[in-house]
Parts: sequence; structure tokens; C-alpha cells
Amino acid sequence: MCKLAEKIFMYIWLQFNSHNIMDQAKNFTKGFIRENPVFILMLGLCPALGTTTSAYNGMGMGLATMFVVLMSNIVVSLIKNFVPNKVRIPSYIVIIASFVTIVDLVMEGFMPALHEQLGLFIPLIVVNCFVLGRAEAFAQKNTLGSSIIDGTGMGLGFTLALTMLGASREILGSYALFGFQFIQGDGMLVFILAPGAFIALGYLIALTNKLNK
Repeated sequence: MCKLAEKIFMYIWLQFNSHNIMDQAKNFTKGFIRENPVFILMLGLCPALGTTTSAYNGMGMGLATMFVVLMSNIVVSLIKNFVPNKVRIPSYIVIIASFVTIVDLVMEGFMPALHEQLGLFIPLIVVNCFVLGRAEAFAQKNTLGSSIIDGTGMGLGFTLALTMLGASREILGSYALFGFQFIQGDGMLVFILAPGAFIALGYLIALTNKLNK
């Protein structure tokens, strides 16, 4: 068992060192601003708009999606040479659905309050174009090490985007952050409602484009 774990570790280590360190650093950080899934690529907007009524909900949804992206990238990278092109997309969807099921059951068992808040959006990770896009556009064309870095970086970028969107709506809508009320009184109700999600998202996209330039 120890020898098997050692072989797996050495394989992953060699994969990470098969590319220039600077290239891997760019691969990891691209999802933060330069190719942010929500603010730049405009992917996964359904959960971004639907679950970000608070920073806590946004972070929870982002971390759940990050786990699915990372694990599906790993599996797709490992089996890419064994999957026929005709069934490539259906195979990837089955892989993604398996990890979404794990996330759904774990959250229901250990974080029931968050699971209830996110509701249907957790199973909908299966059809999130951001998750399938990373598997199709990156993992099936690159090594295991690069796929791990890509999944982690893009997942963190997605989590950051949802947390920022949820935090801005929570601050403006209820004068609170992560449930902590720092100003007494009612905020701007529009930011808690659906229109506020579009308004906040628009301003954050403008800010991200400004930083990119």
C-alpha cells in the first residue's frame, strides 16, 4: 500500500515538474482575474446569480463547484486516452455527476442549513458549463499535473467571484457580512432580490475589466 502511494506521489510530482514553473504559475492564477469564469468568461452565471444572496452561500456554492471541477479534471486527464470521441461528452457528464452526488450527500449530512439554502443549485452543477468546459477544453488535452493546477486555480477564481458577489449583495442589502450585522437598520432591499444580483454582477464585471486593462 505504501509503495503504491509512493508511486502515485512520484507520478504526480513528475507531472508537476514537466512544465516550466512560470507557465504553471500563470496556469494557476489565470482564473483569479485574467480568465475569471464569472467576470470574464461569463460561465456558470446561473448559480452566480441564484445563490449569492449572502457571502456564506456564495462561498459554499463556490467551494462545492471547485471540488467537482478539480476531481473531474483529475479523472478526465487520467482516462482521456481510453475514451472514444463519440462518447467523450457523455462520459465526462457521468464523471461530473458522480462527484456532484458526493458533494450533495456530504453537504446534506454535515451542512444541512447550507444545503437547504443552495437547494436545487447543487445538483445543477452537473450541467454547469464551467465544469464541463474545463474538462473538455483543458483536462482532456493536458497532463495530470496541469489539470490539477487548472482545476484548483479556476475553482478558486469561481469561488472568489461568488463570494465577492454574495458579499456585495449582503453588505448593501442588509448591512451584514457572513451573517454579522455591522450597521443596524434595513439595507437596500433590491440587492437581496433578483435585480440586485444583475446590478452587483454588472459593477463587478466592470471592475474586473478595469483591472485586466
